[in-house]
Amino acid sequence: MSRIGKKPVTVPAGVTITITDNNHVTVKGASTELAKQFDSQLTITQEGSEIVIGRSSEDKKVRALHGTTRALIANMIEGVTTGFSKGLELIGVGYRAQKQGSKLVLNVGFSHPVEFEPETGIEVEVPSNTSVIIKGADKEKVGALAANIRAIRPPEPYKGKGIRYVGEHVRRKEGKTGK
Repeated sequence: MSRIGKKPVTVPAGVTITITDNNHVTVKGASTELAKQFDSQLTITQEGSEIVIGRSSEDKKVRALHGTTRALIANMIEGVTTGFSKGLELIGVGYRAQKQGSKLVLNVGFSHPVEFEPETGIEVEVPSNTSVIIKGADKEKVGALAANIRAIRPPEPYKGKGIRYVGEHVRRKEGKTGK
């Protein structure tokens, strides 16, 4: 039995959960709503203020989905109550970020600025010209946008320049030695 999958998910006050017969779960909070379709081989039931996930068989695929489904539902509940955020920092001479309307514009050493338009439900903040904060209710979308922004100029190991997550450690390499 999955250790994570067998733990029930507690539903806090102010959160409404709707589970349809084909495992379509809708989590509604104060201001946001998230919906997701889960595998039909799992049983998702609400017992009072807890969500319990069960499985129909001991098949390897079903066992793998058991804990994953529980974690996804817990993330949906956390997303509508508190939300998720991911921080990025730009390190390099002349690297800067700015916000133009809802777009994020990055100058990271290319001949042209790189623009990002966030999806609906995702908010981008630029507290300083070298830091970006991505906020939203959907953990998957927040992480995907942060990864896409980081992929433009990942941190390089020789000088450490690039876009990195806040708190990310970049392993540095020694450069060439001249004779």
